[in-house]
Amino acid sequence: MIINIGFILTGFLFLLVVVTLAMGVRIVPQGTKFVVERLGKYHSTLGPGLNFVIPYIDQVSFKVPSRDLVLDVPSQEVITRDNAVITANAIAFINVTSPEKAVYGVEDFQLAIRNLAQTSLRSIVGDMDLDETLSNRDKIKAKLKENISDDIAPWGITLKTVEIQDIKPSGTMQTSMEEQAAAERDRRATVTRAEGNKKAMILEAEGKLEAAKLEAHAKVALAQADQKSIELVREGLGDQPELAGKFLIGTRYLQTLQAVGAGENSRTVVLPADLTRAIEGLLSSKGA
Repeated sequence: MIINIGFILTGFLFLLVVVTLAMGVRIVPQGTKFVVERLGKYHSTLGPGLNFVIPYIDQVSFKVPSRDLVLDVPSQEVITRDNAVITANAIAFINVTSPEKAVYGVEDFQLAIRNLAQTSLRSIVGDMDLDETLSNRDKIKAKLKENISDDIAPWGITLKTVEIQDIKPSGTMQTSMEEQAAAERDRRATVTRAEGNKKAMILEAEGKLEAAKLEAHAKVALAQADQKSIELVREGLGDQPELAGKFLIGTRYLQTLQAVGAGENSRTVVLPADLTRAIEGLLSSKGA
């Protein structure tokens, strides 16, 4: 019985030593740092690799990633300076340089940075107009990085960069903008049609004016031709110049009758009632 108790105690002590030694050894994986507390107070930060602590006194309280972290800033509706509603979200890349400051400086540094980015983004966009907001992502990015970097520096966190993932008008705002764009297109189309009609009327008026000028020139030329013809007929008639006008009138009359009779749909030949007398008069004039 005594031997069994001694054996049990020996085994228990051996197991206790093994557990104690195991508790004193800490293997930290690459990309992570351990924050160690001694009797409830911060003691040290363990880097990657093999580390030793005092069992039962030292305790690993936090495991903080040392690689860059990607924080997605949730999408939110933001009101611009000209009272337009837009939807915006961002993404931040951070690195924890001082794990002890990150875990003791704020309760949840990831949640804190997300909320800080949302608040800063609302403040920045609120000081800009809609057009400026949609066309100046780089400006928003620079201001957002500046605001966040200053606020998270006391937490031992470095902001590598921040990007604006998406920034666009809200659903109702997009509908309003589409209606406004459609109205603008209709207005431009109306102006274009009005300008086209105006130019067409001007061209038509100019064409009529040019036609009137040409017609007037033609009448003048015709009158000059008639005058020349009368002069030639007078010269031919000699001592009977009064017959020149009658001759030209008769010639025009016959030309008109010929034009009327030459039509495709013309079935009637118009002859003057005194055609025989007119011919006799012409012949007697020539015989004289």
